[in-house]
Amino acid sequence: MKILLLMRHAKSSFEDNQASDFERGLNKRGEKDAPRMGKLLKEKDLVPDLILSSKAVRTSKTAEIVAEKAGYKKEINYVEGFYLGEPEVYLEALRALDNDKLDTVMVVGHNPGLETLLQILTDHVESLPTGAIAYLELPIRSWKALSNDIVANLKKLWRPRDL
Repeated sequence: MKILLLMRHAKSSFEDNQASDFERGLNKRGEKDAPRMGKLLKEKDLVPDLILSSKAVRTSKTAEIVAEKAGYKKEINYVEGFYLGEPEVYLEALRALDNDKLDTVMVVGHNPGLETLLQILTDHVESLPTGAIAYLELPIRSWKALSNDIVANLKKLWRPRDL
């Protein structure tokens, strides 16, 4: 059994009109929600063994804040293709993990790719608003076995506004 945590980046800022979409940082709500979600993971004993994140500024900031507040001490792996990535990009990155001792992996990324991935893996249509974390149990022993045919158990979906 593997655990996959899917997290959409925290709320981004639109204050800097000169910044590209990729360069947008977090707004005040995002800066408040990201630490809360990291603390939640620590409280629920769901500190990931590995965090994979988009390189976009709002996403990398979210991953860094969540990692710090959750007590994650390792490197965050940044995946170029996660920015505007389709579900298959996320699946490929997970299947490429060659360490089956990684029981809990967190992916920090973007919609619509993450919501679609959640739907593919669980057969549930769920909204992933900014800062939300979906907690999935996968009936696999190796990340290489992850496919579109796997039916994951959606254990919990935490949205910042519900905390």
